Amino acid sequence: MSDATPLLYDRLGGYDAIAAVANNMLPRLMADEQLGRFWQHRGADGIDREKQLLIDFLAHCSGGPMYYTGRKMTTTHRGMQISESDWTRFIGHLTDTLKHFELPAAETNDVLTFIESTKSEIVEA
Repeated sequence: MSDATPLLYDRLGGYDAIAAVANNMLPRLMADEQLGRFWQHRGADGIDREKQLLIDFLAHCSGGPMYYTGRKMTTTHRGMQISESDWTRFIGHLTDTLKHFELPAAETNDVLTFIESTKSEIVEA
């Protein structure tokens, strides 16, 4: 018997739970008056692909068995002019999504800590 802490992936509820978070959060982001610009003029297929890459990225980074095939965060977000204000709004939507699913405080903190660790690769303006 191991005393090791379970992987974040398992503590979050696995693939289906991560996919549910992405499915809840993406429409929030797209409907946001400030952030919606990032999805304007995007086809449904492109948005579906982006959502799948997000799910795979989060599942992989949280210790799950998915293999992330997308580009690095810096490459993916370069030129999008994502500002500090955009980032703050994004974190607000993420926090609201995690509250919607009643994620326990420890897991919420771990998710937010991980996401914050990607900020320097995403925010540029």
